[in-house]
Amino acid sequence: MLQPSQRKYKKEFRGRLKGIDNRGSKLSYGSFGLQALDRGWIKSVEIEAARKAIVNYTKRKAKLWVKIFPFKPYTKKNDEAVRGGGKGEVVGYVSVVRPGRILFEIGGVPENVAKEALRLASAKISVKTRFVSKND
Repeated sequence: MLQPSQRKYKKEFRGRLKGIDNRGSKLSYGSFGLQALDRGWIKSVEIEAARKAIVNYTKRKAKLWVKIFPFKPYTKKNDEAVRGGGKGEVVGYVSVVRPGRILFEIGGVPENVAKEALRLASAKISVKTRFVSKND
């Protein structure tokens, strides 16, 4: 067993980021979706920005399902904090995402509209994504 001083604290220790996501990796509601190809944290503001981009592009004609929710709080100490001051305040909430996870599903619109709406949404998200459809 490694001593605490020998451990390498990487992003893998911040939640369960190892492996791939088997749960939530298939389209269940809509015809098209946005699937994560990378692992990481997606902030609640990113999810909301992507949701707004989809809704605005489709002019509220599409049915949208947001398949992730930011349950995990993350903290940050302020810049003037002295050492030994304890844990910082909660700054926001994140969703832990692994490869294979479906982030958004969309239905009720043609494929070209869905593809462009999800492309705009993927620009707002900090992980790599791809467009998936039920036909694939």
